[in-house]
Amino acid sequence: MATSKDDMSYILTFRKYDDGDHQWGNFGDQIFEGDKSHKCPTYVHRTPPCQGSCPSGEDIRGWLDIVRGIETPPEGVSMQEYAFRRSTDANPFPSMMGRVCPAPCQEGCNRNHVEDFVGINSVEQYIGDTAITEGYKYEASVKLSGKKIAIIGGGPAGLAAAYQLRRKGHAGIIFDDHDELGGMFKYGIPGYRTPRDYLDAEIQRILDLGDIEVRLNTRVGRDLPIEEVEKEYDAVVWALGCQSGRSLPVLNGDAPNCVAGVKFLEAFNKGILKVTADRVVCVGGGDTSIDVVSVARRLGKISKLDKKEAPEHVIGGYVAHDAAYAAAREGAEVTLTSLFEREGMTAAEHEVHDALHEGVRIDNGVMPVEVIVNDEGRATALRMAKCTLEDGRPTPVEGTEYDIECDLIVSAIGQGGDLAGLEAFDNGRGLIDADKHYQVPGKEGHFVCGDIIRPHLLTTAIGQASICADSVDFYLNEKEFSKRPKVDVHHFSLLEKLQETGLEPEDYQPGDIRGTDSAGFSVHNYEDRSAQEIISSDRLFLGHFEFTPRVLRDLHGPDSEEVLGHFEERMIGLTEEKAIEEAGRCMSCGMCFECDNCVIYCPQDAVFRVKKDKTTTGRYVDTNYDKCIGCHICADVCPTGYIDMALGDH
Repeated sequence: MATSKDDMSYILTFRKYDDGDHQWGNFGDQIFEGDKSHKCPTYVHRTPPCQGSCPSGEDIRGWLDIVRGIETPPEGVSMQEYAFRRSTDANPFPSMMGRVCPAPCQEGCNRNHVEDFVGINSVEQYIGDTAITEGYKYEASVKLSGKKIAIIGGGPAGLAAAYQLRRKGHAGIIFDDHDELGGMFKYGIPGYRTPRDYLDAEIQRILDLGDIEVRLNTRVGRDLPIEEVEKEYDAVVWALGCQSGRSLPVLNGDAPNCVAGVKFLEAFNKGILKVTADRVVCVGGGDTSIDVVSVARRLGKISKLDKKEAPEHVIGGYVAHDAAYAAAREGAEVTLTSLFEREGMTAAEHEVHDALHEGVRIDNGVMPVEVIVNDEGRATALRMAKCTLEDGRPTPVEGTEYDIECDLIVSAIGQGGDLAGLEAFDNGRGLIDADKHYQVPGKEGHFVCGDIIRPHLLTTAIGQASICADSVDFYLNEKEFSKRPKVDVHHFSLLEKLQETGLEPEDYQPGDIRGTDSAGFSVHNYEDRSAQEIISSDRLFLGHFEFTPRVLRDLHGPDSEEVLGHFEERMIGLTEEKAIEEAGRCMSCGMCFECDNCVIYCPQDAVFRVKKDKTTTGRYVDTNYDKCIGCHICADVCPTGYIDMALGDH
């Protein structure tokens, strides 16, 4: 955990550096003798850990640098639009993901070693919301290939696959068995977390690319034979998602009022579940379980609900609640149980905090051991016990059993796919296998992405869709599948930036000396290792960065007295001023952010700023080799780790 400002200021024992931090670990790599240089600075672009931690592979540092003003847009393009285009190169849902992504990028942020991570999600939401407000559209600039791909599933993975394929020139048709597109965004997450107007706008923007057809209420394998799909389309992308929840693996876990979390949320999001029950227990500990208990607290109960309209009948799709019930509902008792202690729960910490604030009881470190049923076979209580975890498996502690009385039990302990009618693709676990190129093994022309491979994060499904689209493109063009880089990301490209700013290097002429530092056909003293290396905090000069508190989004979440019927969005987006301020906390790891330290501290004046008409992002400074003595001071004071002492002798 980062040290607080109070500790830094007032606790006399606080030390920012440990003993030995002032000494060089390896003099052999750094030494110089008189004016004879053994090493000179090289400007090395590496991937920052935020991007390396992002399953979608977003150029996070890139769009943060755009928002903060380090990287300037082309003429005629606003900062907001330029940041939007950079962000959506990898992920077409910045507004949604800025709200609901659990943000592994923030866990990996090197700023955690200074005080606190950069609020990447909040800036991404600003970018996404502004894009919708300003009406930014995608450009379908690539000529159509004449190929058409069937995409089975219209959730995050399927929509992202359609988006990336269309950008490569391939038309698509999305088959989905719901009334609307959106998948988990629309049916698995409550609307107060993924506001429908913003979600629908991001989906429509993909469809507006053109040549993406949609067929709703159509299930491949039931309404449409697989053989017909294979015959009509040039490739098939399976992006079914996982819509079947796991039942509790305990005695009586199949009682009629024991329901799956994903089905509970789907019934709510469809608008047919208006109230829950007097006492609701959800078994889980992840994000889905938090959504379940938050929805249950908002929906409340009706004291004398007709048995035919019990929640399990609505969730099963047999009946629907009348909208009038909303006016008569009262608060329900809601309990969440988790195998893990609070710090080990997989749900985001702020979501757990919100649930407690809303009046949810959370029992940690416990496991279900039996569902207690009455003479009718309905669950009346859930028997729990304290547990220990051995090799990831929970074991009940004898003598710690207790009962939680309940009228509805919701299981949110995992999800699986529904492959009825698609048994030929079932790997035996209700999922579809994928090879390293996201092809379905043994099924030529079939590709797969998203939760149907293995349930994971939304950002994971979107990242897989991008790689899957690349593989489909190689397949359609009969090209050999490319070797995936060690770091799967959409990288900043200095060459593309030079081209964008009219600074493209000259053509190489046969006979030119490649080792020159004066010819215009190369970018001097620069190396791109972004596809292979992630830059760690020990390569940075952390002493450059002041303690700067994170700029937080405002929240207006309800408390336990206000939660009933509260379906407004809890999170208020950053203003432009606040978004720029928060983006300014980014340390731009692995990329120059033009601080001038290397220029100021070079004792030989060997490091100099590139002339203004030749400078661009990533090309702000250069080195005069005749003056450089290899003293490594420029590398020492580079906050971003952009300078390596390399190049060898000269």
